[in-house]
Amino acid sequence: MLQRFGLSSKPTADVAGLRTIYAAWCASVPFDNLAKLIALRSGNTSLLPGIDAGEFLQRWLDHGCGGTCWTTSNALCELLMALGFDARRVAGSMRDTGYPGHGSVKVRIDEIDWLVDSSMLTDIPLPLTDEVFISGNDGFGAEVEPIGDTHMIWADMPPNPTLVPCRLMVDPASHSLYAERYEASRERSPFNERLYARKNMPLQRLVLIGGTRYLKTAEGMDTQELNRDQLRESLRDEFDISSELIGEWTRSGSLDASLLPPSSPAPPPITTQPPSRRAHVEI
Repeated sequence: MLQRFGLSSKPTADVAGLRTIYAAWCASVPFDNLAKLIALRSGNTSLLPGIDAGEFLQRWLDHGCGGTCWTTSNALCELLMALGFDARRVAGSMRDTGYPGHGSVKVRIDEIDWLVDSSMLTDIPLPLTDEVFISGNDGFGAEVEPIGDTHMIWADMPPNPTLVPCRLMVDPASHSLYAERYEASRERSPFNERLYARKNMPLQRLVLIGGTRYLKTAEGMDTQELNRDQLRESLRDEFDISSELIGEWTRSGSLDASLLPPSSPAPPPITTQPPSRRAHVEI
């Protein structure tokens, strides 16, 4: 894993080391639903792929494929623990719906918790303290707001026009909870029908949703509709997914399904604002 991340040595189990390994993860491991779509469309009734960290990481090494929140969070947590970090699984509510449907990871260093989220891909660990935090990273903006005994995380997730809130709810969360929630997502998930893939690049964020390609830069959002060949090329050339896995994903019918209009309704608009939009806050 470290070799593929481009790291020549094991990161130290401190804040500097956490910044190093999390930045490497954000630049290397995409958030995507390819493996899940293949499993769902094959009629697989056994466990959905990737909830075992070893299986997940080997698939990434072999095929460049990531996963959705439960699998990526579990794998990141296991990797951090193997590197000597005091990491633990947590769960939250994306869009603050009250339902704990999102997995994430906290790391305890010198009595301070840091959030390293494998879905939001904020590029830097987020401090979880009793003060508002606003990231100075223009490419992957994020904010942390203390609320009672927990935190609201606000993250840049294109093509959403504003930061998306996620309330942290369950701390710690067990592996069995992750596995149960991941299996329950067969029935309720925005990632069960069409392609969804997101990847960080230097000062850019690339997203595929269905057949639409979004590229967010400092200049704004570029949107492009892709055909079958262009979609496969993007997965291969921009996301570094193996041709073998793309072929399996295509044969499963997931490519055809991704080019159809979505059958489920769009999520409701985000009507709340992050702290930086509500009042002046020192950065």
